[in-house]
Amino acid sequence: MQLSNATLAQLPASVEAPGYPRAQVEAGIVHLGLGAFHRAHQAMYTDRLLATGERNWGIVGAGVVSADIKAALAPQDGLYVLAERGAGREKLRVIGSIVEVLGGPEDAETLLARMSATSTRIVSLTVTEKGYFLDPGSDRLRIEDAAIAADLAHPEAPKTAPGLIVEALKRRRAAAIPPFTVLSCDNLPHNGRLAKAAVLSFAAELDSGLAAWIEANVSFPCTMVDRITPATTDADRARLLDATGVDDAWPVLTEEFCQWVIEDRFTLGRPDWDKAGAIFSDEIEAWENMKLQCLNGAHSCLAYLGQITGRATVAEAMTVPLITSILDQLWQEIREVLKAPQGVDTAAYVESLKQRFANPSLAHRTAQIASDGSQKLPQRLLAPLRERIKKGLDSPAIATALAAWMHYVVKIAHTPDGALVDPLAATILAQAGRSPVVEETVENLLAIESLFGADLASSLEFRFAVIAKYRQLAMNPDVSTAV
Repeated sequence: MQLSNATLAQLPASVEAPGYPRAQVEAGIVHLGLGAFHRAHQAMYTDRLLATGERNWGIVGAGVVSADIKAALAPQDGLYVLAERGAGREKLRVIGSIVEVLGGPEDAETLLARMSATSTRIVSLTVTEKGYFLDPGSDRLRIEDAAIAADLAHPEAPKTAPGLIVEALKRRRAAAIPPFTVLSCDNLPHNGRLAKAAVLSFAAELDSGLAAWIEANVSFPCTMVDRITPATTDADRARLLDATGVDDAWPVLTEEFCQWVIEDRFTLGRPDWDKAGAIFSDEIEAWENMKLQCLNGAHSCLAYLGQITGRATVAEAMTVPLITSILDQLWQEIREVLKAPQGVDTAAYVESLKQRFANPSLAHRTAQIASDGSQKLPQRLLAPLRERIKKGLDSPAIATALAAWMHYVVKIAHTPDGALVDPLAATILAQAGRSPVVEETVENLLAIESLFGADLASSLEFRFAVIAKYRQLAMNPDVSTAV
C-alpha cells in the first residue's frame, strides 16, 4: 500500500497525519531543490503553519538536477513520512505542505509558469553551494561553467536555479506582475546575498535593464537553517514501512532539534512561520556565523577525521578521544572570535552540539559531510581562521582540521579509481597527488587560490602549522589508510 491522499486514513494512530484539508491549500511558494533537508526543514515548518489555519502557502516543489524526486513523490501526492529521531525514541509524521511535485526536462515550462504565476509570492531554494555557480573565493558567477553557459545561450529554457529565477522574473516584469521574493535556505553564510549575486550577475549577462529592475524590486532575505538530516537508506525505507504500514519511496530521517532564523524582508508578504517555531530576526549574520562555524565547522572537522580513522558515522566518530579532544579545542578557538546573537550562551550551545553529534539514532555519514569541501571550508573554518590571524592568535585545531582534509584528499588521490565529490575535484586531486613529500603536498594544496586565497597560501606561519599537524596525524595510530 503506497502512501497517498487515499491511504492517509489507514495510517496507524502513532503516525501524525496532516490535520488540515489539503484540497483547500493553494500554492504560494515554489521551491527549487526538493531534497531531504528542505523536506525536513522548510516544508515541515510550512506544514505546521498550514495546521494553524493558513491556506495560501502550499509549496510547489521542483527537482532542479533530476526528475528522481518527482518519480518518488508525485505518485504519493507530494506526501512523505518525516521521522524525527532522538536517543531511543522516534516521532513519525506525514508532511502535506508540498501540493505539487515537478522535475525533469518535461516539466521545465510548467515550472516557469508556476514561478511566473501571480499566486507565487516566494521562490525558495536549497540547491547547495554548487547550485549558485559562484566562485568560492570571489563570489563571481562562473559564466564559463557549462550549465550556466548553456542557460545564457538559451535563456528561455533554463536548467539552473539562477537561470530559472531570472527567466521567471523577466516574464513577470513583461506581464506587469510584481516580483516574488527569492528566499535562499541553503546552509551558506549570507545566503540571500549569494542568491542575489548569482541572479543579478546572470541577468546582467543578458539584459542590464532587467538586472537593474531586479536589484530595485526583488528581496533576497538571508536565513540561518539548522537541522541534521542524514541521507535516507533502503534500510530506513524498510523499517518505516513496517512502522507505518505504507510504502514511502522517499521518507526523511532527521533529528529532533530544528531551527530557522529569517531576515524579515519580503516583496509580497510572507507566511507567519514564527507561529510554527521559526524566528524572524535582524541579527541574521550573528546567527549564521554561530551555526556555520560552531556546528558546520565542527562537522567538517569531524567528518575528515572520521574518514581517516575509519568512522562511518558522526556518532561513531564521537567515540574517538582523538576526535573529541580536537573538537573541544576547535570550539574554543571559534568561540574566541565569534560574535554571537544577543542573549545566546555559546558554551551551552556547544554542549547541545555535542549531544546532537553523539545521537546514536542518526546514522549521519561522515562521507556525506566530507563532500564538497572546497565549497564548505571557506565559511566554516577559514573565516574564523582569518579572524584569529588578525588578532595574532594561533589556531592549532583549525590547522588540524585542514590537515585532516588534506589527508582525506591525498588518500583519495592515491586510491585506484578514487572519486572525490567536489566541484574542484580535478584540481584538488591533481595537487594532492603531485608529490610524496609532506611539505610539498601541503604547499601544493594551499596553492589552490580559489579555496585558500592568496593570503593563506603566502603565510609561512600558517603553512608550517598545517605541515606540523599533517605529520602529527600521520603518526597517530588511530589514522588509517582507508578512505
